[in-house]
Amino acid sequence: MNRIKAGHIFYPQPFTHAVAKPKQSNTGTSFDAVMQQKLTEATAEIDFSNHARKRLEERGITLSGEEIARLAGAVEKAQNKGAKESLVLMNNVAYIVSVPHKKVITAVDGDSMQESVFTNIDSAIIL
Repeated sequence: MNRIKAGHIFYPQPFTHAVAKPKQSNTGTSFDAVMQQKLTEATAEIDFSNHARKRLEERGITLSGEEIARLAGAVEKAQNKGAKESLVLMNNVAYIVSVPHKKVITAVDGDSMQESVFTNIDSAIIL
């Protein structure tokens, strides 16, 4: 009677669609705290030159933690492909990134990008 026949699924207990409650880890860390830590780690993975920081400020460009994480992910992909200097386009802003150094060199917003020529890049990433 406890044999399983081909084509039949055997469930030793009744199957339910109960939704598991989120658990805190043994350290008591909440999901939000872990998420913030991961975003902070992603920020630490990419740096901004003084020139890039100045351009971001001048042009009123702000980046959320999620956007910085996306930018860091793009740089990691470029590094995996062997890129050295990349143009990353994200949210109508162009970032020139030194891939080996994981450093944003400059940022150009959409208005300033009109008729711009980007030189000395070997790859482009569109997010």
